[in-house]
Amino acid sequence: MTAPLKHSDPVNVDVALGDRAYDIVIGRGVLASLGERVARLRPGVRTAIITDRTVAKYWLEPTEASLASAGIPTSRIVVEEGEISKTYAGLEKVSEALIAAKIERNDLVIALGGGVVGDLAGFAAAILRRGVDFVQVPTSLLAQVDSSVGGKTGINSPQGKNLLGAFHQPVLVIADTAVLDTLSPRQFRAGYAEVAKYGVLGDEAFFTWLEKNHSDIFKGGSAREHAIATSCRAKAGVVSRDERETGERALLNLGHTFGHALEAATGFSDRLFHGEGVSIGMTLAAQFSAKLGMIGEADAARVERHLIEAGLPTRLQDIAGFAQEGLADADALMALMAQDKKVKRGKLTFILLEAVGRAVIAKDVEPAPVRDFLKEKLAQKA
Repeated sequence: MTAPLKHSDPVNVDVALGDRAYDIVIGRGVLASLGERVARLRPGVRTAIITDRTVAKYWLEPTEASLASAGIPTSRIVVEEGEISKTYAGLEKVSEALIAAKIERNDLVIALGGGVVGDLAGFAAAILRRGVDFVQVPTSLLAQVDSSVGGKTGINSPQGKNLLGAFHQPVLVIADTAVLDTLSPRQFRAGYAEVAKYGVLGDEAFFTWLEKNHSDIFKGGSAREHAIATSCRAKAGVVSRDERETGERALLNLGHTFGHALEAATGFSDRLFHGEGVSIGMTLAAQFSAKLGMIGEADAARVERHLIEAGLPTRLQDIAGFAQEGLADADALMALMAQDKKVKRGKLTFILLEAVGRAVIAKDVEPAPVRDFLKEKLAQKA
C-alpha cells in the first residue's frame, strides 16, 4: 500500500492501456485544473458537459469556469438525478442534445456526476458519430473509486441493470475529493462499499487498514485520499490486464450478482442505492462462500461486521419495503439473477471468497443451492 497522501499532494494513477492509456488525477481541489489539462490533451477542442440537477447546483459553474479559463467553449446538458436517467429515454435525450450542440468526433464529452451520469454520458459518447472521446469528472465516492475507471458505460433495461452498453475508455479522470463534501452521509456510505470491496476481494492488508481507519475516511482526512488512490490503483491494474472482462476483471463484480438483482427488484429506486446493494451482495457472497465451505464463518462475519460499522446495510431485511412481492421471493430473485451479464448459457457465475482478500470466479454454479441459500436468508427475522 502507498503511504497516506497529504491534501496538498494530488496523485496520478496511470491506467496502462497502450495508446489508450489515461491518468486518474486524485486530490483536493484538482477540478480547477480541468481546463488546463483538457487544453493540453486536446488543443482547440470544444466540450459538452453532461450532469444531473443536484450536481449542477454545486459543481457545474466551477467546471465551466475552469474550461473557460483555458479558452475552451462548452455547452451543458442537465438530466434528472438517479437511475431514472439511465434508460432508453435518458440516452435519447442526451444523444440528441449532443447532436444539437454540434459535438464532433474530435471534441470531448465531459461526464460531471456520479455513476449514473458517467455511465450514461460515456455510452452516449461511445455511440455519437460512432465514437467521441470523453472525460470523467466523478462527483461521488462510488464513481471515483469504481465506475469512472475502466470504460464500462451503459444504461439499464427494465429486465436488468447495465444490460445495454459498450466498453469506451475515458481519456482523463479528474477525481476531486473536495466534491465529496457535498454528498449526503447515505451517499458517501454507499460509495464506501466499493472501497471495502477492493480489500475484501484482493488485498487483506488494505481491508485491515480500512477496519482501523474508516472513520477518518468519512471525516475527510488524508485517509480519504489514500483510500481512493489505493482503490483506483487496484482497479487500474485489473483493467490494464483484462480490459474487456474475459477473466480477472470479473472479480470486481464481488457482491454485484446479488446486488444487481436486489436493485432490479426495488425498481432501481432510492429504496436501495447501488453501493447499498453491493454491501448486501458482498455480505451474501461471503456467507454463501462459508456455506459452501470455502471460508470460515469467522471470515464471513468479519466482512459483515466491517460493513455494519461503516453504517451499511448487510441483510435483505435492511431494504426499505423488504416484504414487498418480488423482493421477498427467492424464485423472483433467481429470475433476476438469471439476467446477470456473467451468465453463460444459463449457468450462474458468482464471485466468491477463499479468504478475506482472496476472491475467485465460481462458474457454472447450480441454481438449487443458491435458491436454498436465499430462502434461508429471506426467512430470517427483521
